[in-house]
Amino acid sequence: MYTNITSRIQLSRLILGTGDLVRMDHEDLLDRYVNAGGNTIDTARQYTQSEKRIGEWMEKRCNRDVIRILTKCAHPRDDASFISRVTPEAITEDLNDSLEALRTDYIDLLALHRDDPEQPVEPIIEELNKHLEAGSIRAFGASNWTHQRIQAANDYAAAAGLQGFQFSSVQLSLARALEPMWAGCVSAAKDTVEWHCGNQMPLLSWSAQAGGFFSGAFTPERTQDNLDMTRVYYTPDNWERLRRAQQLAAEKGVSATQVALAFVLHQRFPTSAIIGPRRPEELLQSFEAEKLHLTADEMAWINLEK
Repeated sequence: MYTNITSRIQLSRLILGTGDLVRMDHEDLLDRYVNAGGNTIDTARQYTQSEKRIGEWMEKRCNRDVIRILTKCAHPRDDASFISRVTPEAITEDLNDSLEALRTDYIDLLALHRDDPEQPVEPIIEELNKHLEAGSIRAFGASNWTHQRIQAANDYAAAAGLQGFQFSSVQLSLARALEPMWAGCVSAAKDTVEWHCGNQMPLLSWSAQAGGFFSGAFTPERTQDNLDMTRVYYTPDNWERLRRAQQLAAEKGVSATQVALAFVLHQRFPTSAIIGPRRPEELLQSFEAEKLHLTADEMAWINLEK
């Protein structure tokens, strides 16, 4: 099964996230992912050596033509200032650096890594269309943009006869985020989900497994183990979602993490889930979760809608 971005760009439902690629045997991980049926790799200018290592791997394997690269640009500089870089100039600078690091002459999917609501959408859309027309990117989208900003950008694009954003990448999981995990991040609230249902724009979910919330490693009492997880996910509703996911998992003979991942893949609009396995068995379990079927009643029940 695939998520269609355009008639020419089909993404596997499970996208390999590479934010931690430098910490592991990356070639083995990439090989295992492709051998399991995956074709899409998520990276970013912000991810230190990730793009470089992916580029070297693709060159060794001679597989650039079958791999879909999703990379992200225009993230603030990695310093205390966190100054916005959502500008045409930064987009072009990062794109050129990504092309060089990845050892390729095109990017399948380019996403803006952050938004700056103070920046007008018009020059951003115009700049992205220039790169689309030049062939250096095949499609573009927005990561961590609200659906209202995406709609405004696409309204302008339609009026100007230009291509608008073709996908969104925000955080979507069975566990609802109480607040952003990192500055400038966006999670899919109910109105965002309904917006995607209405226009069927693909959503590529990062942290689709809610940082391991459903793994069994977290309990309501252990609030000091991981302060970020406590701050973002420790709510009574999420603990009930975990309990229901565990109950349904026991009935189906799978894990609660697999149920939670299947939830992301069973939305009423096109979705792919960005996964970050650290061990081969975690990768295998994710692909097994892709095959898991959830009924509409089960989806509603684990999401506290019934």
